[in-house]
Amino acid sequence: MTSASPTKTGTGNFFEDFRLGQRLVHATPRTVSTGDAALYCALYGNRFAMASSAEFARQIGLPEAPLDDCLVFHLVFGKTVPDVSLNAIANLGYADGRFGVPVYPGDTLTAVSEVIGIKENSNRETGVVWVRTTGTNQRGQEILSYCRWVLVRKRDRASRPAETLVPTLPKAVAAADITIPAGLDLTNYDCAAAGSRWRWDDYQPGERIDHVDGQTIEEAEHMLATRLYQNTARVHFNQHAEKDGRFGRRIVYGGHVISIARALAFNGLANAFRIAAINAGQHVAPSFAGDTLYAWSTVLAKAPLPGRTDLGALRVRTVAAKDTPCASFPDRDSDGAKPLPAVVLDLDYWVLMVR
Repeated sequence: MTSASPTKTGTGNFFEDFRLGQRLVHATPRTVSTGDAALYCALYGNRFAMASSAEFARQIGLPEAPLDDCLVFHLVFGKTVPDVSLNAIANLGYADGRFGVPVYPGDTLTAVSEVIGIKENSNRETGVVWVRTTGTNQRGQEILSYCRWVLVRKRDRASRPAETLVPTLPKAVAAADITIPAGLDLTNYDCAAAGSRWRWDDYQPGERIDHVDGQTIEEAEHMLATRLYQNTARVHFNQHAEKDGRFGRRIVYGGHVISIARALAFNGLANAFRIAAINAGQHVAPSFAGDTLYAWSTVLAKAPLPGRTDLGALRVRTVAAKDTPCASFPDRDSDGAKPLPAVVLDLDYWVLMVR
């Protein structure tokens, strides 16, 4: 008598499948092209000059226009989903994100994650898993490194984790640890071409910038975007299953919200030409097709960069809210801690800006 053949399809990792120190080598290397950049622009309408114009990029010392930083983040993130978050209920947060060398058309991206934390929840039905993901190009150069933590379902309620560890993560990336692209020289930076006369010196900590414009999420666009990143999370695609889920409909990938907020931030931060680091981030509430997103930013800090008089780092907190223009309410309740119901994204990050 022969035994039954093992299934050849995967169901993703459940909470009890993760181990501290586990190394997850993610499948499907991705060679990026100008087509990826054009489709990304079509989805969000990004206007930051460095990623839009090869001539502008050459004028500031780069060989050509790099891919948008958010696009790089999403492509790396998408590779991790089948191994890290296919059975996740929610992506809870980000920390210690660092952008490395720029990504150019023709580069091939790969990603690896390490499990750095595990904690079962008291309901015994879910647990939180922390990972650090590193993306590299075909030369082995680091393009991105970040931590995230996800709420993951258990396969078996009776199972218990062999170890428990909640990692200690930095509250922010130190400005001294920011990577400046090789050859970058802003001596010939063209503010008119970039779309704003406001430079690093013109911003002050505590300043709040209402980005004014709104953008409505379309069902087809958020699914197309998520496919672009090869993100396989079922909650974004399978309406047949999600009609019986928590919300009765597909959830928009949180990265889609990040990209909309970044695109909206052009109006007020046009010279913030590169995201250098992600200090902290939280998807405060889910977004759905039909929501209209607005965004505003608060300047948290400024940092001159050693040996550079042509650029500085600006620490920015960008908040996105749905169906409510940002000028009409504060982003926190009176206790200073609880987000208001309309808020869907709270992102703290460093940008490079011309001086």
